[in-house]
Amino acid sequence: MKKLGFAGWGLRFAKRFAIAFVYGAFAISIAAAQDDDDDAPKKTQAATPADVKRIDAKPADDATKSTPSASAAGDDDDDARKGAQGTIPALNKEQRDAVGIVVARAVKAKPAERVAAFAQVLDPSALIGDLGELDASRAAERAGSAEVARLQGLYKAGASASLKNLEAAQAEQARAHAAAEAASSRFALRWAPIAALPAARRQKLIENVGAGRSALVRIELPGRQSIGRLPETATLEIDGVSVSGRVLGALMQASESQSASVLAEVEAPPAGLAIGARVPGSVTWNARSGFLVPRGALIYEEGGAFVYHQLHAKPGDDTMQYARKNVTLLMQSGDGWLVDGLDDDDLVVVHGAGVLWSLEGVGAIPEDEDD
Repeated sequence: MKKLGFAGWGLRFAKRFAIAFVYGAFAISIAAAQDDDDDAPKKTQAATPADVKRIDAKPADDATKSTPSASAAGDDDDDARKGAQGTIPALNKEQRDAVGIVVARAVKAKPAERVAAFAQVLDPSALIGDLGELDASRAAERAGSAEVARLQGLYKAGASASLKNLEAAQAEQARAHAAAEAASSRFALRWAPIAALPAARRQKLIENVGAGRSALVRIELPGRQSIGRLPETATLEIDGVSVSGRVLGALMQASESQSASVLAEVEAPPAGLAIGARVPGSVTWNARSGFLVPRGALIYEEGGAFVYHQLHAKPGDDTMQYARKNVTLLMQSGDGWLVDGLDDDDLVVVHGAGVLWSLEGVGAIPEDEDD
């Protein structure tokens, strides 16, 4: 079991607060109903609205008696019921109103987005220096490993190598290995898109940058801390001329602006474009189909992003069930995100997703019992 840190205790407190809020809302509604008729007999348990029910397995006979509207729910709803019996949050109308659950159909869209950005020309000597340090540390590690292997062979054969010399060589090899790992980590953090390139492509890029045939540009996206899908193209505005660049990938280290940024290669840069120069620019995402959902509908966990969608209920049943649906973030669009993974008929929870997550995390709440 993982130890809960400050954030973990905060989440546990949030869950308990959400449950207490639901109980309080129901207690007020029941008390108001009882005040209307003090002489009326106590309401039976069946008449009391259930807080959050556990979802039992649906018999096969009930499935065959489903109306056309229920059968239109699709395979996704059926799989959600079967795969998470007893853990899917279920709320009746009073409960949904109390916690503010709002659902809406996701809007299908195919936007092409262009975002204004700022670009800075990077110093190629920093890249070449970091790569040289990495190569040197790896060479030292290989030399240390070869020396250890040589001394081990001599020592086992009873030759002139002493145990003291062997241990000293092993210590040196360990230091060289640690230095190589540190250099590799620094290079990957500072130049993540270049580190991910194939060796031949990386070597060609470094040669072009060193010779001035290409320029590396850091493009920052003001106001954004995440990117989602990488933009396809980048454009720099230099003295009124639009210069195109190829986006290599997202950078992992933030600059002074604390904004998300990408690394781009500009081939044949204009003469006189100095290292460190800052120019306006933009990045563009090609049109891509998806569904627009508001930020509040998305929840992030270790496995990725997901939304809650409302499952179809039986006719006359006001209790609604809500299941997770994993989505892939494509790109930001206005106040929401363009995502993939939804269907046209999905009713997405656009308000109250955090409450459902809290209820799901603690399981179902049992129904109240009369004394």
